[in-house]
Amino acid sequence: MLKPLACALLLGAIALPATAHELWLERDGKGPVKLYLGEPDQDVLERGETIAALAPTTRLLGAETANTAALDVREDHLEVSVEGDGDVRATNDQVWEPWKNDQGEVTAALMHARHGRTETQPGMDFELVPVKAGADRFTLLFKGEPVPQNDVMLITPDNQARKLQTDASGQVRVPVEGAGRYIVASGHEAPANGQKVAGKAVDKLYYGTTTSFNVD
Repeated sequence: MLKPLACALLLGAIALPATAHELWLERDGKGPVKLYLGEPDQDVLERGETIAALAPTTRLLGAETANTAALDVREDHLEVSVEGDGDVRATNDQVWEPWKNDQGEVTAALMHARHGRTETQPGMDFELVPVKAGADRFTLLFKGEPVPQNDVMLITPDNQARKLQTDASGQVRVPVEGAGRYIVASGHEAPANGQKVAGKAVDKLYYGTTTSFNVD
C-alpha cells in the first residue's frame, strides 16, 4: 500500500478528483464508528502504518461525540465507540502531504466524511446533505452554498461505482436499489486565499467528501 507521502507524489501527477482515495465512515446500528481510506470500488483499503498515521490528525464530529474521542487503530481502519445513533462526521487535512501540479501550484487535500442521513444541515465545509431525513436526494454544499453540475460518485453495496452529477440546484438523487452500505462521494477545488494547511502555505485546496448510509 502507498504511504501518505508516496501517494501524494503519485496523485500530484494525475487528475486528483478522478483518482484519489476516499475517506469514509461505516457503522452498524449503534456499534463503533469505523473510518476507512481507500478505493472501495477497487477493493483497495489502506492498512498498517498508513492508517495509523491518520489517528492523531482525524477530528471526529457528532452531536453526542467529543471532539477528543480516542480513535483506536485497527489493521485496515480506525475505530471509536460513540453514544447514540445520530449522524457522525470526521475531517482530516493531513491524509497527504501538499503536492505540486504541473504548473507548480501547491495543493492540499481537505477530506470530509459523514455517516448517516438524518441531519439536514451541514456540519462541515464540504458535504452531501439529505434534503430531508432519510431522503435519497442530497444537496452538495460548499461552505453552505449549493454546487451545481458537479460530478458525484456512488459506491453501491456490492462496491460498484456509478457516476452521477448534481443538477442546476446542486442536488443529486441516489438510486437506492437494495439493502447494504452506500457511499456517495464528490470533490471540489478552490483557491487557498492565504489559508495554510498544517502550517504550510498552499495555492489550492482540494475538498473531498463522502456521505455513507445503510439501507436495511
